[in-house]
Amino acid sequence: MALRRLLLLRPDAPRLVFLSTAPMAREQLTAGSAPVRECGAAKVVRRPVPPVDFGNTQEAYRSRRSWELARNLLVLRLCASPALLARHEQLLRISRKLLGQKMFDRLMKMTFYGQFVAGEDQESIRPLIQHNKAFGVGSILDYGVEEDLSPEEAEHKELESCTSEAEKDVSVMNKREKQYQAHSASGDRRDGVISARAYFYANEAKCDNYMETFLRCIEASGGSSDDGFAAIKLSALGRPQFLLQFSDVLTRWRRLFHQMAAEQGQAGRSALDTKLEVEALQDNIVKMGIASRAEIKEWFTPETLSVSGTVDLLDWNSLIDSQTQLSKHLMVPSVQTGQLEPLLSRFTEEEERQMTRMLQRMDVLAKKARDAGVRLMIDAEQTYFQPAISRLTLEMQRRFNVDKPVIYNTYQCYLKDAYDNVTLDVERARREGWCFGAKLVRGAYMAQERTRAMKIGYDDPINPTYEATNDMYHRCLNYVLEELKHSTKAEVMVASHNEDTVRFTLHRMEELGLHPADGQVCFGQLLGMCDQISFPLGQAGFPVYKYMPYGPVMEVLPYLSRRALENSGVVKGAQRERQLLWQELWRRLRTGCLLHHPA
Repeated sequence: MALRRLLLLRPDAPRLVFLSTAPMAREQLTAGSAPVRECGAAKVVRRPVPPVDFGNTQEAYRSRRSWELARNLLVLRLCASPALLARHEQLLRISRKLLGQKMFDRLMKMTFYGQFVAGEDQESIRPLIQHNKAFGVGSILDYGVEEDLSPEEAEHKELESCTSEAEKDVSVMNKREKQYQAHSASGDRRDGVISARAYFYANEAKCDNYMETFLRCIEASGGSSDDGFAAIKLSALGRPQFLLQFSDVLTRWRRLFHQMAAEQGQAGRSALDTKLEVEALQDNIVKMGIASRAEIKEWFTPETLSVSGTVDLLDWNSLIDSQTQLSKHLMVPSVQTGQLEPLLSRFTEEEERQMTRMLQRMDVLAKKARDAGVRLMIDAEQTYFQPAISRLTLEMQRRFNVDKPVIYNTYQCYLKDAYDNVTLDVERARREGWCFGAKLVRGAYMAQERTRAMKIGYDDPINPTYEATNDMYHRCLNYVLEELKHSTKAEVMVASHNEDTVRFTLHRMEELGLHPADGQVCFGQLLGMCDQISFPLGQAGFPVYKYMPYGPVMEVLPYLSRRALENSGVVKGAQRERQLLWQELWRRLRTGCLLHHPA
C-alpha cells in the first residue's frame, strides 16, 4: 500500500531538495577568511558587524534609480485605494481590451509587473539578479505562472482530486476526521489567500509539467549563484488526496500519544516534555485492543526508546518508521464513533501508481537540486495538508542534510502548535545527526483556515490574535537561534517584512555571538517590498534574499493581484515605506542627485 510505504520511509529512501541565490556582500565581508558553511566546521575570528539603520534612506535605496522609487510610490499609492482594489480585475480586463496586448504588457512592466516580478524567463531575470547581488542581496527563484480557473472550476477539481475512489461510494462511511475530508468550504484554495499560490490537480501529465517547471527554476538558480534557493509546493507534484490521507494518519497517531499521556497525568505539557512510562503505555495499548502484549514485545527496545527509558513523541512517531510489523496494527479510536479503526486506508491500483509517481517526482527534484548546488525550500500549505508535507520534508532532510542544510522546511507561526513542531524537529535533527534547516513565516492562510474550521466544525488551528502570532514567531525564532549557538549544523531563514522582528533577530544574534559571515541566519523579503530592510541588511554583510517570481505578463497576473491585495492589508508597513521613499526622493532633489545612477 502506497500510504504504508510513506510511513515506512527510511533515511536511505528517495529525498528532496531546494534553492536560493547568495549575495555578493557576504563574500566581500569575509575576504581573507572563508565563511563557515560546513557542519561542524571551526569558527574563525570575524571583523565587527557594522550597525544596520533601516531609516537611512540614502543607503537603503542606493541600488535604485529615482524613477524606480517613483514607480514604487505609485504602486503603493494605488494599492492603498480600496475602490481601485475592489475592481482591479475588471480594470485590468478593460485596459487590455483598450490598449491591446502589446501596450498592456508595456504598461504592466512600467508599473505592477516591473515592481513585483523579475522578468519573463531565465535570461531576462539575470540582470536584476546580478544587480541585487552587487548590493548584497541574493535571490529565491520561483516561476510565478498560475492556472487561471474560475472559482467553480477550482472547486470541482479540488473536490474530485481530494476524494478517493472508495470514498466516492456514498454507502461507505468516510473514516477520515473532519479536518482531513474533502469539503466545499475549501474547494477553491485561493479564496481568502493573498500571499501564496495554489496548484490544482488535473492529471498526472500536469504534475509532470509542474515538475519540469521546478527543474527549470532549479537550473536558473544554480546558473546564477553558487549558493541559491528555489521554492516548491508539494501539492503540485501529485494528487492532494494522498496528502490529506497521510495527514489524517499522522494526526491520529499523534493524538493517541497525547491521549495516553493524559491518562498518565501529563496533559498540558509541551510535546517535547511529555514522556510516557513504558509499562503503563504497554498496558494502555493492550487494554485498548490495539495489539496483544506478545505482539508489542519487540516494539519497545533500547533502540526505540529515549535515553531516559521512557517514550516521548519522537520515539512514538519512530515506531511507524520501524521495520517491524507494526504497520498492520495501526488501529486507533475514531473521534466520531470511539471504535477502533485501521489507520491506513486501502488504495486502488491506479491510486497506488499515482502515489508512487508523486514520490518519484520528489526524488527527481531532490537530485537535481543537489547536483546544481541549490537549496530547496518546501513551502508550507494548509493545515489539512501540512502534517504530510512536513513528514515528507523530514524524510528528504534525513537524506540530503548530511553535511549542510539543503532542504528547508517552512514553519507557519500563526499556528497554535508551531512551537511544538519546531522544537520536535530540532530535537530529531540532534538525535539523528542531520542538519536542521528552516524558514520561519507568520503564515498565509489565516482567513481561509478559520472559515473552514468554523464551517466544518473543528478547532481553529490559528492563534487568537496578531500579538499571539508575533509572540509565537519570536518564541520559535529564539529557540532556533539558541540551537544555532550550539550547533553549526542548523540554519534558519527569517522570512519577515516586520522591522521589529528583524531588529529582534539582530539583537539576539549579537547576544548569542552569531556572526552574519557564518551564514547560519539569513533573511527573506518579497521582491518589490521592504527594500529599506533588505538592502541595509545586505550591505552590512547579512545574508538576505529577495523572493523573485518570474514568468510572462499574462500568466503572472494572479500573482500580481495578490501582491496588490497584500500591500493594501499591511497598512502600517506600507505607510512607513511610502514615507521613506518620499524622504529619499526629496533628498535627491535637494542635493541635485535626482539622476542618481547605482554603482
